Amino acid sequence: MSSKQKVKVNYGITSRLLSGYNIRAIKLIGQTMMATAAAIHILVKTEKQALELKAKLDKGADFAQLAKKFSICPSKKKGGDLGEFRRGQMVKAFDDVVFKKELLKVHGPIKTKFGYHLIKTLYRN
Repeated sequence: MSSKQKVKVNYGITSRLLSGYNIRAIKLIGQTMMATAAAIHILVKTEKQALELKAKLDKGADFAQLAKKFSICPSKKKGGDLGEFRRGQMVKAFDDVVFKKELLKVHGPIKTKFGYHLIKTLYRN
């Protein structure tokens, strides 16, 4: 590509001159925006209840069973399974755990405007 070509790139970015660095940055932005993950969670109203449930999980309790019994999220019907979602679809505190913390480990309690979450990220790409 000639450095004088006018290039229109997805995400509404237009530039007369795109250096190799800028092209890499745009690709990185695209990859970040397209990052996906899958997680299960339990949502409860109080931090105390979240801590009690986390203690049960630490002792080997079944995540899905606890989600079905105690979660206040509609995902409780599926054992807390939220399926796959993209970065930015969840509230920031939730996203930060799912996209930055260790996989397959229960994190929390994480406070959001919805309550307190226990979150286990199954995978991300």
